[in-house]
Amino acid sequence: MDNSLAIYLFHQGTNYYSYRFMGAQYSPDKTVFRVWAPNAMAVHVVGDFNDWNLFSHQMVKITKEGLWEATIANVAEYAHYQYAILTKDKKWIYKSDPFSFHSELRPKVASKVYNLDNYRFQDHEWMEQRKKNDHHQKPMNIYEVHLGSWRRYADGNVFDYRKLGDELSKYAKEMGYTHLEIMPIYEYPLDESWGYQVTGFFSLTSRYGTPADFKVFVDTCHQAGIGVIVDWVPGHFCKDAHGLIEFDGSFLYEHPDPTRREHKSWGTRCFDYGRPEIQSFLVSSAMYLLEECHVDGLRVDAVASMLYLDYDRTEWHPNSFGTNINLEAMAFIKKLNQIVHEYHPGVITVAEESTTFPDITKSVSDGGLGFDYKWNMGWMNDTLTYFSNDPIYRQYLHNKITFQMTYIYSEHFILALSHDEVVHGKKSLLNKMPGGYEDKFFGLRAYLAYMMSHPGKKLTFMGYEFGQFIEWNERRELDWLLLQYESHRDLQTFVKYLNRLYLQYPALYENDTSWDGFCWVNPDDAGHNVFSYYRLSPNNDDILVICNFSGSGWPGYELNVDNGQYELILATRGFDDIPKKTKVKNNRMKLDLPPLCGIYYRKVKRKDV
Repeated sequence: MDNSLAIYLFHQGTNYYSYRFMGAQYSPDKTVFRVWAPNAMAVHVVGDFNDWNLFSHQMVKITKEGLWEATIANVAEYAHYQYAILTKDKKWIYKSDPFSFHSELRPKVASKVYNLDNYRFQDHEWMEQRKKNDHHQKPMNIYEVHLGSWRRYADGNVFDYRKLGDELSKYAKEMGYTHLEIMPIYEYPLDESWGYQVTGFFSLTSRYGTPADFKVFVDTCHQAGIGVIVDWVPGHFCKDAHGLIEFDGSFLYEHPDPTRREHKSWGTRCFDYGRPEIQSFLVSSAMYLLEECHVDGLRVDAVASMLYLDYDRTEWHPNSFGTNINLEAMAFIKKLNQIVHEYHPGVITVAEESTTFPDITKSVSDGGLGFDYKWNMGWMNDTLTYFSNDPIYRQYLHNKITFQMTYIYSEHFILALSHDEVVHGKKSLLNKMPGGYEDKFFGLRAYLAYMMSHPGKKLTFMGYEFGQFIEWNERRELDWLLLQYESHRDLQTFVKYLNRLYLQYPALYENDTSWDGFCWVNPDDAGHNVFSYYRLSPNNDDILVICNFSGSGWPGYELNVDNGQYELILATRGFDDIPKKTKVKNNRMKLDLPPLCGIYYRKVKRKDV
């Protein structure tokens, strides 16, 4: 793309590869620096190459829209730099490059010159296959990971991207996960923000290495058959002085309207989604992950905060239609999803959206926002409420399990038990389960078996699989030492088996988006805390699911089911005491249900009998 076209498209909001033009474009003999600062009086480049001399390299304003440019010879790769910007009130401010690919390790803040074209992927087969797959008809079992606290070295130092790629890809494959979801990895200053308060929207965090190291991470995962989804945060940016805030002394990246500028609870600024340059910036940030890093999906954080003008605000102004919808943000989201799917078929976009905003996962052409999936926050809240209560009270909470079936096919959902549910005094998932030590494990096994059989793709946070007992802490690795204890080892073994069942039986994933894949046997047995249903397969290889969430066993429990031969493939408790095969006549099945138990029976097809 020639420079004039790149400039034109950037200002039109349609330069989706603006990172190939803006920022520090490195070559061995020269580096071209470009920055957008329309309200600056002057812009200079300062860095290692000029001993941070303010007046060594003044940039030239090349467009009336405020693009500045400077060409500097023989800049070394990894050289540190910033932009010194003279504001209209005659103050010099120092800013990191919004388009930098690499940054100093926090707490330092300088950008680093980086050669983007320094790695060749070996995942051609994966990328070609991704284009052909219908992910809606495939199993999707996602393992959510915070890279800095999954595992660490014995001295407490974090693994780098390459080490993480080796270890995580092997672990995910062994455990039966299909995808990793990585919490945000664009540069961020504060560890405790977990990456959700971003300063560098093209700069992969230097905590774990270089951008090339991250590409190795993705490549390694792909060669192991594991997809990579990245948490992406276009909803806000942090207010650290070196970042995007009042970048050229004006409200440039943030919205000029004070009622739309802040997320006060988060202490962050909101993007001006209606500004074309911001659209080019943000879409390019997403495209960077997809194009340059071969990422397989984007989980878009806090979509509700973008969609509603009154989100976290007491003072706000309605849109031109008199409603509380942010029309510019909605248009941007639609544009993002259209571009991602057009340029990268097979890539998924996922909305973390906590309200009842309609048609999140309907295509843009059909009037929706265009996401592929939405986190099912209602399911998560309801089921955690149910399972956190003592079984004696669950009969009064029966609708917490059944209600979601009234809306489950209104969107394409991911059932998410994420990091948010195991911090800030909420307890770990295992410790949410009521009762004594053993009952906690029985309760968690039953919960996970129910989750795996429920319509929707699956996501669980790291540590759930072996029973992390204390809350997650981003500053230390998971408590892998717990695997010295039998209960935790057995839970991990169980989760591995459950995950593999999910991959093995199409009934558990093929018809996630229609009633063709689900049929209640009995949704109404609140008195026994028992739920029973079929997961249905197009090839009639159906799974009968029976869940007893009571603290009591029910001898001789009867179910009205289809006639035929049934084969036991899962019992979270009492496997040896439950008939392995049973033939149903007259539509009656009788069995002894253990307490706190999930059971899967495969309905054997005639040709298999």
